[in-house]
Amino acid sequence: MSQSWKPLPDDLSEPARRLAEELRAVKDAHQISLAELGKRTYLSKASWERWLNGKRLITPQALAGLIATVECDADLLTSLLRKAEAARGADEALSPGAAPAPAEAPGLQPAAPAEAAAPEPAAEAPDAAPAPPRPAPWRRPAAGVGAAVAAVLILFAVLYLRGPHGGNGTASAATLPPKTAAATATAGPAPLCEGVGCAGKDPQAMRCDVDQRTLLTGNVGKVVLYVHYSPRCRAAWSGITDGSPGDSATITTNHGWQETALIHWGYDNYSVMVDASPGDTTLQVCGHQKDGDSCTDVVTDPAARASALPSPPPPAAAPTPAPTPTPTPTP
Repeated sequence: MSQSWKPLPDDLSEPARRLAEELRAVKDAHQISLAELGKRTYLSKASWERWLNGKRLITPQALAGLIATVECDADLLTSLLRKAEAARGADEALSPGAAPAPAEAPGLQPAAPAEAAAPEPAAEAPDAAPAPPRPAPWRRPAAGVGAAVAAVLILFAVLYLRGPHGGNGTASAATLPPKTAAATATAGPAPLCEGVGCAGKDPQAMRCDVDQRTLLTGNVGKVVLYVHYSPRCRAAWSGITDGSPGDSATITTNHGWQETALIHWGYDNYSVMVDASPGDTTLQVCGHQKDGDSCTDVVTDPAARASALPSPPPPAAAPTPAPTPTPTPTP
């Protein structure tokens, strides 16, 4: 529904101001409330209030969810978001004492659950600190790994298995702490993140897919939703197959973490990870497709559920190429 909007902050860059105005126009044109907007995109009303009032820059995932659920000028909104992100990066670079951007995506602040607040947030809600830039909602790994990266992974695995004080490697999994035993149960290089350190990162790039278990699946028509979990990384992510561009699968935890797998082209995709390390973590994946919306059942105690499932087979070694015979010179 249309509403009288609060003036946008004076310190917004021109692209960010224009983006907020366009987002407001989309909401008004479709006459939807913040609650309905949050329901359609699986994001909280509080988050949409901050984005629409210019308190924070909308995330790429949220914008992709909006574009997938309502009719709007996708090219214009995407272009404005890129310009607004570039303007914010320029401002941060000029700020005195600004720290350089980390190589990996920064840790995410948990989003408020969609049902956290009954009333619609008022436009005059107090300002909030700007959130760090979030990674894209999908990411495919590169087609090869360089020799240097392979060497680092091997070194990581050796140090991890030997422990901080070396040793002869004779300790059994039963004598190790539970977390370490789970991490060494699957062959392959050690993961590159754990728990909250995996939030917002690609499960394949972080080697969390090596021991992943599919805890639960669900369907929206022919579209299949997945709840993926890595015992070694203690992190989870959503997956979607047999879909079409615009279909999405969003994983949510009871602690407010949320990430979306959006199909841009093709028929499948997976999301970046959420932290699933707390012992009371619950997981659920909800899908939004043209055939309708649906959610999987809620997964409680993902670590215990994963331990009851068969371990995935170890990564197959690359076949050794047969030697090429040396041609015999003709006399």
